[in-house]
Amino acid sequence: MSGDRLQRERAALVIVDVQQAFAKAVPGYERVVRAAATLARGAEALGVPVVVTEQYPKGLGRTDPAVAEALPDGVEPLEKIEFSAASAPGFDLGGRDQVVLCGIEAHVCVAQTALELLDRGLAVHVAADAVASRSVENEAIGLRRTERAGAVPTSVETALFELLGRAGTDEFKAVQRLILDYAPNPTQAGASA
Repeated sequence: MSGDRLQRERAALVIVDVQQAFAKAVPGYERVVRAAATLARGAEALGVPVVVTEQYPKGLGRTDPAVAEALPDGVEPLEKIEFSAASAPGFDLGGRDQVVLCGIEAHVCVAQTALELLDRGLAVHVAADAVASRSVENEAIGLRRTERAGAVPTSVETALFELLGRAGTDEFKAVQRLILDYAPNPTQAGASA
């Protein structure tokens, strides 16, 4: 069974360390916040489980409020000191074998999470428009490294429509609204039905 095509019954969303302390240090922070919140809302609409982590929240703060508000009811961030979210105490994908991955920083926690999940035999899809690092060079290195290791590059819109699979449903309308709100140019966003 190929991991190249996301399937909602096999997928989970993992949001890595989108925390307030990164707001001033990471140039793409606001983009990642919007992207992660959109993915979280889309995952909820599609019944895809969500796991969110916080790296040393005592020092780096909590999950950004915009992301925290978008999380499905009952989802609480897992605190960690490990760089890989997959090593965090309580990390559980509920038997899912595909992961849509996003967060901060692309070359450290996101990359190490992707590598660990790939080592476990899971299919990893990294939403490139939903990751960032303190420098564009490190962001690019993180994305290249995960792709070379076997992760599938994707985007917020691509992942959500792939998980959706078809138009003409209430779920489609919900996801389409999310994409239209997320897209930099709403007149060019999403499929139509």
